[in-house]
Formats: sequence, C-alpha cells, structure tokens
Amino acid sequence: MYWSVISWVALSCGGTVSAQTNAVANSGSSTNVTDLGKITVIGQLDQARSQILPNLGATAYTHTAEQIQNQSQGDDAPLNQIVLRSPGVAQDSAANGDLHVRGEHANLQYRINDVILPEGITGFGLELDPRFVESMQLITGSLPAQYGFRTAGIVDIQTKSGAFVDGGEGEIYGGSHDTLRPSFEYGGTSGKWNYFTDASFEQNDLGIENPTSAHSAIHDHTDQFKLFSYLSYLIDDTSRVSFMGSASYANYEVPNTPGLPVGTSPDGSTPWNIAGSGLPTTFDSAQLDENQKEQNYYLVSTYQKSAGDFNGQASVFGRASGVHFRPDLIGDLYFNGVASDEARTLYSEGAQADGSYDLGDKHTLRGGGSLVNESVFQDSTTTVFPVDANGNPTGAYFPISDSSRINALYTGVYLQDEWKMFSKFTVNYGTRFDVFNSSFDNECQLSPRVNMIYKPTDSTTLHAGYSRYFTPPPAENVNGTTVAKYNGTSNESATTQDSPVKCERADYFDLGATQQLTPGLSAGVDAYYKYAHNQLDDGLFGQTLILSAFNYAQGKIYGIEFPINYTHGGFSTYANIAYSVAQGQDWNSSQFLFDPTDAAYVKNHWIYLDHDQRVTGSFGAAYVWKEGANSSTRVYVDSIYGSGLRTDSTDSSGQTIPNGGTVPSYYTINIGAEQTYKFTKKQILKARLDVVNVTDNSYALRDGTGVGVNAAQYGERLGFYGSLSYAF
Repeated sequence: MYWSVISWVALSCGGTVSAQTNAVANSGSSTNVTDLGKITVIGQLDQARSQILPNLGATAYTHTAEQIQNQSQGDDAPLNQIVLRSPGVAQDSAANGDLHVRGEHANLQYRINDVILPEGITGFGLELDPRFVESMQLITGSLPAQYGFRTAGIVDIQTKSGAFVDGGEGEIYGGSHDTLRPSFEYGGTSGKWNYFTDASFEQNDLGIENPTSAHSAIHDHTDQFKLFSYLSYLIDDTSRVSFMGSASYANYEVPNTPGLPVGTSPDGSTPWNIAGSGLPTTFDSAQLDENQKEQNYYLVSTYQKSAGDFNGQASVFGRASGVHFRPDLIGDLYFNGVASDEARTLYSEGAQADGSYDLGDKHTLRGGGSLVNESVFQDSTTTVFPVDANGNPTGAYFPISDSSRINALYTGVYLQDEWKMFSKFTVNYGTRFDVFNSSFDNECQLSPRVNMIYKPTDSTTLHAGYSRYFTPPPAENVNGTTVAKYNGTSNESATTQDSPVKCERADYFDLGATQQLTPGLSAGVDAYYKYAHNQLDDGLFGQTLILSAFNYAQGKIYGIEFPINYTHGGFSTYANIAYSVAQGQDWNSSQFLFDPTDAAYVKNHWIYLDHDQRVTGSFGAAYVWKEGANSSTRVYVDSIYGSGLRTDSTDSSGQTIPNGGTVPSYYTINIGAEQTYKFTKKQILKARLDVVNVTDNSYALRDGTGVGVNAAQYGERLGFYGSLSYAF
C-alpha cells in the first residue's frame, strides 16, 4: 500500500478519498466507454504524480470538492475560509487572505498539482478560487525534505480537469452587502488534449473587515476578477505536458471609522497641531477615501514522466504581482500628519524538479530541487510636514519620493529515502540544502529531516518526527524605505536603526496518533514544539495594507490538536479543537517600525506574537438526502471558534505590554441548504441558500492595538446569500 495514508487524515466532512482515488472512481460514471482508455491513463499518471511527493509522516487534513459544498458558502467562499476549517488555523485580516497555522505568521506555501506557486505580494487565500479544486490538503507538522522555505503549512491543491469534468456550469450568486458574483466553468477533452477553465467576477460592500461593530461598513466596496485555466496533453501512456495559468485583479476601498480624533505627532506624545499645519480645522473621518489595487498573474508549464520504477516531474513558472495603495491626501495628513502613496511590484520566475525511484521492497529514493528568482520594485511618494523637535509643523506639506529594488534568489535541493524496515514500521529520512541570496541578506543551511511511522494495528497509526527548518523572509514584505530621508519631518521614526531582516532557523518536533474507532469514525491527536532563532513575523505599519517583515531574536511555538470526524450514509460531521502558544523576544531587525518604549520591553521580555490565539476550533455537520435518481437535498451547519488574537495591555504600574492581552473570544454559526435537480446526465440545476453568522454576533478579530496592527477589524454580521447554477 502507499504509505501516504500513514498521516492522520481528518476529513472536513467525512470520507477518506485522495485526489487520485477520486479521479479513478469518477472515470466510470462521467465518461463513456470509448474514452475509458485515455481516462485510465490520466488517472494512472495522477496516481504516479502523488508518489513523487508523498507527505510521509506529516499531518494532512483533506478537503474534497464535495466536502467544500458542506461548508459555509460552498465554493463561493474565499479559499482561505476553506483552509480555516482545518485544525489549528486562526483567521485574521481578509485584506491579505491572512491565516495563521499552528501559531505561525503567514509562512504558507501553495502548490497546485504538486508544483510550487511563487509568492506574490498578496496571499493566495484570496487569489485562488475554490471552484477549480478537486481536492485540497493542508499539510503541517514535521515536513519531509521536499518541502522547503515556507514550512508552517503546505496548501496542496489538486485541480479539476476536463478528463473528469465534461461540460460546463454557470452560476449567479449574491446577497447581503450588495454582493453579486457571476461565475462560469467549462472542461472537456479533444483528442489527447484535456482542458478546464473557470472565471468569476465579484462585487460587494465588505471587501475588508469592518473597523466598527456596525452591520455595514463605510467606504468598503470591492470589485474582483479571477480566471484560472488548466491544459494538458498526453504524449503517450507514460508522459504528459500540462499548462496552468491564473489572473486576478481587485480594487478595494479601505473602510472608514466615523468620529476619529485628530492624530498624534511622530513621537506619539502630543496631539497633532492642526492649527500650525495649514490643514482644515475639522475633517469627517467617515469621508476618507483611501483605496488599494491588487493584481496577480502566473503561468506554469510541467512535464511528467512515469516509466517502470521511476516517476518524475519538472516545471518552469513565472509570476507577476502588484499592489498600489492610494491615500486620501488631505484626510491622511489631517489625522496622521503623513499621506503615503505606495506601490510594490514583484516579478518572479523559477523551476522545480522532483523524482522518485523504487529500489525494491524496502527502499524508495526521492530527490529534487527548486530555484526561484524574485525582483521587487518599491515606489512611494510620502507627503509630510517639516516639524520641530516637538513634532509640530513648521511649514507647508511637501512630497518625498523613495524608490528601491530588492532581488532575492531561493535555491534548494533535497534527497531522502523511504525505508520500510518491516511491515508495520517505516522511516522516512533525508536532508535538504537551501541557499538564500538577496540584496539584504545571504544565508544557507543544511536541514536534516526524519519521520517514523508505526502502525501496530490496522486501525491505529503512530508517528513522530523532527525537522530542521530554514525560512527566508518574503522579499516582497521587506521594507526598502530609506529611513533617514524622513528625518525632521512628520514621518520621522523615533528609532532610526534598521537592521536587515534575516532568515529564520528552527528545530521542529512533532508527535501524533490517529485511531479508527468504528467504521466511519476516526479521531486523532497531534502535538508539536518549535524553537527558532530569528523568528520571522510581519505586520501592518501605517495606513497601507502592505505587510512589513521583521524578526524576533528568539521564538518558541508549541501546541496540540484534536480532530475527529464521522461519516455514515448521507450524514457527515467533523470537529477540530487546537491549543497553541506562540512567543518571541527582542526585535532585532527593522527596528524603525517600533515604538522605542515597546522595543526596550521586548528586548528583555518574552511576549506573545500578535497572531497567537490560545484556542481555535471548527465544527461542521451535513446531511444529503437522495430523493430518487434525479434530485437531492443538502443541509449543513458549521461553526468557527476563537479565543481571541492579541492586543496590547498595561500592568499595574501603567507599563504597556505589547500583545499582553486578547480581544474577547468569539464564535460564528452558519447554516445552509442546497437543492439539486438532475434533468439529464449533464443538465443539472442547483439552488442554494447560505446564512452567515446566524446569531448575528458582533465580534472583533482585532481592536486596533498590538504589534503590527493598524486598525480594528470586526467579523461579518448576519448575512443572507443565495445562488442558482446550471450545469450542462
């Protein structure tokens, strides 16, 4: 059997079905006899690809296309909301698709069909559309040697393809917050060609989390376009080439908070002197007009070969990503004394190759490598005032232009062996060597990895692992600003030190078990501990929605997860509960981002990371009634719980403790129903209703304080959404 099943698999709504198994199973019902040979070849190549990069010993949590329908808003939800229904995942700002896995900052790597997607300035959590997902795994824990650079979690997506989606589907979706989202997908085959594409447009008035607890946000409209295409060609029964491409374009209004007071001077100690600035004496903060535009594009070309004991895959890829924040010039000057127009553009290109070779009954050798080259262009025009020693303006405002270019080269190679020592015990051991060369840092590391899997019975699996990690900073989040340019202005930093951001180096330990309790019922437990030097983190500093990276000299993260799932007939349910602690000490890079008093405290004290959430939970249940051969009804309920992300607090002496408190705990409950009518084999009509936050809870994800937090963020209140789709 394939040892990828030794990872505990807690399916989001039941059913242990791999992407490869799903493909073969579907071939019999969705294709005709004349196509069976070609479909079988595609299924075999999909299965061969899965054996090149199995997640041996790591923890894998799977969401299939069917299970996504059992979650809030189905495949009309953002991709990050699907990942959120996995163990140990905490939600954060929707503006960047932020998720925190096992107490980490972003540090997620996205892969499609086992090919690395090069990073963009904004996260893939919003760029990718769940409609093209056949299955998706979140892989965490002690990762095998093939996974490098981004190691908090691997979001591994297997796409739909025309081989198993023969036809098209159109849908119209809409509801609360003026939401409207038409979408379309189509797939099929032509000779040896296999193709699939999906496209969507969405507009709504809740593009970014509301900074107030009100039902509706002020100035929060967004327009978003997304396109994904997959194309493959069978060269022969053992090889194929494939092409993937994606484009997304989004405009966001930055939401406003009414009734804001005038801002503060650069040192934060005195009220901003509006009278001396020449600005209007009043300004309604509800009328601010800040906006942000985001663009992302990528192309991937892949060749796969399966011959005897050898399986291999090689890819080349390219990506362009850009973000542009446009301020409200007068309004931002009024409230903050600074107005920053900032644009960042990232271009990246690279290659990846992976292969496996079966050396016999005991050993399978795997190896490969990847190379990614990035260029980040940063251009800003910051409008400021000249100020005196007390931070009071001494003249009219004026612009300062600042441009920079950052280059970064990520290179990694690995070699590992899957050793089946005896029938119930497997060791997967190996190492990888990574090199990071950039405009601001040059480092390398040899990283050993080992995972042990023991299966004492058919229903019990134990695993333990150790991984050495090397995590370079994301170049697109490294601030290229020349700090000294702003001396003597309202944008002067109280700290001018700006040590370069460094690579994080960590030791990671993982121990877990999964138990099949009864047919259809399984449970697991997984504990982890990580100790890091130069712990990476990022945050939002200033008005823009562009992240900036920095380091803690030391970091430690530990926790435990408990997943359970059950499926029987048309009923399925799951529950995940996780406990996590994430701490760091001493900001040792990008010091100009921080208040000097806070920096002095963090220098000698461990603090909680801003994304630390002590308890995280998710729950869901669904039932599907088959009403004869031509109709079915689906109902579901799901829920998210969080004990609260971090916020600043004060001790008994009045000392501010960065990230010393938390916002209140929260939960949301979502319900929905879907009715399906099948007129012919391909003609299917679906109607769906989703109710989000059915109890209308008002809850804060952020309160506007904490390290790298620039605004309050409230979760969505009660919302009603409906969709009507037609497949043909």
